[in-house]
Amino acid sequence: MKVLFAAASLLALDSAYGFTGFNSQSRKTALNIMVEGRNVEGATEVKAAGNFLLVKVANAIEESQGGILLAGKSKIQKTEGTVVSVGPGKTHPETGEPFEIPIQLGEGVVYGRYDGTEIEIEGTKHSLIRDDDILVKFSGPDLTLESCDVIRDSVLVYVEQKETETEGGLLLTKSSSSESKPSTGKVVKVGPGVFDNMAVSEGDYIKFRDFMGNEVELDGEEYSVVRMADILARF
Repeated sequence: MKVLFAAASLLALDSAYGFTGFNSQSRKTALNIMVEGRNVEGATEVKAAGNFLLVKVANAIEESQGGILLAGKSKIQKTEGTVVSVGPGKTHPETGEPFEIPIQLGEGVVYGRYDGTEIEIEGTKHSLIRDDDILVKFSGPDLTLESCDVIRDSVLVYVEQKETETEGGLLLTKSSSSESKPSTGKVVKVGPGVFDNMAVSEGDYIKFRDFMGNEVELDGEEYSVVRMADILARF
């Protein structure tokens, strides 16, 4: 058994001799896995621990919408990827029962720009993401409004961007001005909830706390992912 402490115990390495902490069901042929430049002998796979997911990060965007090739730091790094390992989940402080993470292997996920711990496995960029930092999950190769879903007590809200005009006649969306971002919108998707049923439905309009929504772009439109606890009113 080999446990990697370099990533703050967010993952574990499953060896050919079995890793009982993650209920390994079968023994596998010993391999060597390169993690963070370190060759780990006898490891067969890398697994997320606790309430973390191991995500293979999507390739950066190398070409702008105008067809200009981007290089180096100019490349647009995506905050999405494919789930390759799911931890057992965090445990209830009283019962000790784990909270199941409602995401499956192979699903795509989108997370916040500053969330996660980057790690390189076999020369490929991965990220360890806490389950609470997942904004939406999606199936299939492309992230679209139709293919995505919110999880737990989150809702997906379409927020209309109002245009303002500068003294020089330049049109700016409200999100690019100095004013606070819009905090009202139409609910388009609703998560299943955690302990109680969700108190909003698709089609409702809601008011939520300022600065609490996390932006997600879907089909060229801007949406916000909002937690139920941050919703102030519906109408």
